[in-house]
Amino acid sequence: MIRSCINIVVDKITRGYQSLEGVESEPKEGRNTKMTDKVMENNRVAIIGEVVSDFEFSHEVFGEGFYMLEVSVNRLSNQPDIIPLMVSERLVDVTKDYKGQIIEVNGQFRSYNRHEGSRNRLVLSIFVREWEILEDGTDSGKTNQIYLEGYICKPPIYRKTPLGREIADLLVAVNRPYGKSDYIPCIAWGRNARYAANFEVGGKIVIWGRVQSREYIKKTEETEGEKRIAYEVSVSKLDYEMED
Repeated sequence: MIRSCINIVVDKITRGYQSLEGVESEPKEGRNTKMTDKVMENNRVAIIGEVVSDFEFSHEVFGEGFYMLEVSVNRLSNQPDIIPLMVSERLVDVTKDYKGQIIEVNGQFRSYNRHEGSRNRLVLSIFVREWEILEDGTDSGKTNQIYLEGYICKPPIYRKTPLGREIADLLVAVNRPYGKSDYIPCIAWGRNARYAANFEVGGKIVIWGRVQSREYIKKTEETEGEKRIAYEVSVSKLDYEMED
């Protein structure tokens, strides 16, 4: 299924932004910069929240270290979402302790596959591009916004809760520059769920919503389970079109 998603995304990039070979071979100006900016605009996240963890080293790319950090963002119900951030050591002093501070960040919701034994696990985090410490005690429940433009990766899963609430689970492929893509789980509710239930693989979708965390139990043996946290986009508004 991921392979079919990749084929869909590559096809859309090729048709929408001309050839990938031409984009990658040009210098970082002109058409290349415009294409990159346009692709980056299709995945935008802004949150304000309280830092609740220390920095933890994740990986290094060409000498640049990246670290994970967790932020608590309150919903309107005051229930907190614990959201992971991916932060460059060149953006923030990762040797400092920021726990308890309120920060505002802007970036992109990204994914990658982590190999766990014989299986792959989709790991999501907000890749931080802008970081600001708020000194005025801004309410961290006021901001948790995400905007995505992408393509349906697999048939939506429509269901009802025991109380009759309608839900649709979506997997959306969102383009990055140079042929890469992020695969973002999204959940729609009520009339949006009914609408999304008939979306077709390959259809273009635009989503407005918020990033949320959800605990679940992953069964490891018949009598045991492991508590995990899933991250997804809770959809508040969406648009859809099926392209030829």
